[in-house]
Amino acid sequence: MQKLSCPSILLIAILAATGCTGSEEARIAPVPMAEDGALVIHRGNGSEPKTLDLVHVHETVGSTILFELYEGLLSSDADARLLPGVASHWDVSDDGLVYTFHLRADSRWSNGDPVVAQDFVASMQRYVNPAEASENAQFFYPVRNARAILQGSEPLESLGVQAIDDQTLRVELEQPTPWLLQMFATRFGYPIHRPSLQAHGRRFARPGTLVSNGPFVLTEWVVQSHIRLDRNPNYWNSEAVEIDRVYMYPTEDIASEFKRYRAGELHYTREVPKQQIRWIRENLPEDHRSGPYMGVYYLPLDTTEPPFDDVRVRQALSMAVDRRIISDKVSAAGEKPATGLVPVYVSEYVSPGYEWLDWPMEKRIDEARRLYREAGYGPDNPLTFTIHYNTSQNNKRIVLAVAAMWKQALGARVSILNQEWKVFLQTRKFASQWDMIRMGWIAGWDDPYSFLEVMLSDSDFNDTGWGDPDYDRTLEIANTVGDPAERARLLAAAEASMLNQYPVIPIFYYATNRLVRSEVAGYRINILDRDPSALYALGMAP
Repeated sequence: MQKLSCPSILLIAILAATGCTGSEEARIAPVPMAEDGALVIHRGNGSEPKTLDLVHVHETVGSTILFELYEGLLSSDADARLLPGVASHWDVSDDGLVYTFHLRADSRWSNGDPVVAQDFVASMQRYVNPAEASENAQFFYPVRNARAILQGSEPLESLGVQAIDDQTLRVELEQPTPWLLQMFATRFGYPIHRPSLQAHGRRFARPGTLVSNGPFVLTEWVVQSHIRLDRNPNYWNSEAVEIDRVYMYPTEDIASEFKRYRAGELHYTREVPKQQIRWIRENLPEDHRSGPYMGVYYLPLDTTEPPFDDVRVRQALSMAVDRRIISDKVSAAGEKPATGLVPVYVSEYVSPGYEWLDWPMEKRIDEARRLYREAGYGPDNPLTFTIHYNTSQNNKRIVLAVAAMWKQALGARVSILNQEWKVFLQTRKFASQWDMIRMGWIAGWDDPYSFLEVMLSDSDFNDTGWGDPDYDRTLEIANTVGDPAERARLLAAAEASMLNQYPVIPIFYYATNRLVRSEVAGYRINILDRDPSALYALGMAP
């Protein structure tokens, strides 16, 4: 019997399909740091954002730009630690159900209008307005009446957010929510400029009409070219911002972004090509920045239709994936093999994982083959399906490796199909259009619930068709428990029950890998990968 733990054939196939690195000089051209007297930073930003409308952004490429344009009730520093934002301070009731935020009197919109509590009320109401159909609405379930509003049984005005006066915002919850302050440091805590929304409707989030309250304003958006942001002179803390202008470049092809960096067009990249990691570590060690990232790479399955309506098939596939080969040999950029959906980096939480993860690979494959045969598959009836993934050389290497493992261990016939990001998002919404998809979930805050809620029965991000009332109920109960250890135990029990039904196949936990020039002073990796340009300066780093 051939052991899958020997990756030679597998890796040869992957490298042949995606290219490998030859020897080359580490020449790096300088990036212009000024333009018309302005201090400028050039950033790679991955795929083209779908939108910059707060309630409809649900991917990291859009969120990254929103961090430049807006400031929430709270903010964060270069280590992702919470800081006051528009709210200078806040009070929390003894029962944890009422938060009162006291806003800065000097906070201004980019057009000079004052930022007031009513702007936050309007923004939060948009998230839960059924007419908006926001995929982000579920994040507001802890707020009083949010779920009932989405179900149509309560009016929008009953949402538990209230402007006591221009500088005082009250938020009332259904139950204690440990991560609420972290949530309000992200786009879910951003205000909306009500006159712009009223005047332009859903077209408000475009150059010339987008009024923001953060360090920068949106000046240009040339699709497939760049997004330009300029310093917001009306930002209350503008004197602390050293960068005058930011260019964000959308690049589907990570290899092209790498070439632009070396050609002197970027100060830093969003990612690096995984097949170049070794070369980068050897030749550009001072530019290479890497660290753990609060995210999971996983493969959801359509559990409502054959072949993945059979849990034996789903388990067989999961057991046959050698996650260590994927993380150490294929991706090889500091990722950790996934034991479940919640990353090992999450504070005060231990993922339950699978017992068989500790088995020798040969034993795992024997059991996977037994389940495969029991489900009716074999040489005369091979399992046949397609993996959809968004266009990326890194994604291609990973899905090719997984497909090769399934072919080698089980004889499955797996096709892969790439799609441009916006098309992929549309495909993902309809399980009838795919068998298995590549997904990544990045947490906005350090809490296990931020991963587990993805698999709630009514989650807009649960595309598998799988749902379990007991799982939903356990998560709900966990958030009423005040003792952190008991809450973690309940969440781990819920994760274990979900994992044992195999609606998803976790592959690895992310690591941040990018190239950052020494001129970008003050840049630091953090576990939430928050790096707004306002935190940094240009010049020679110490």
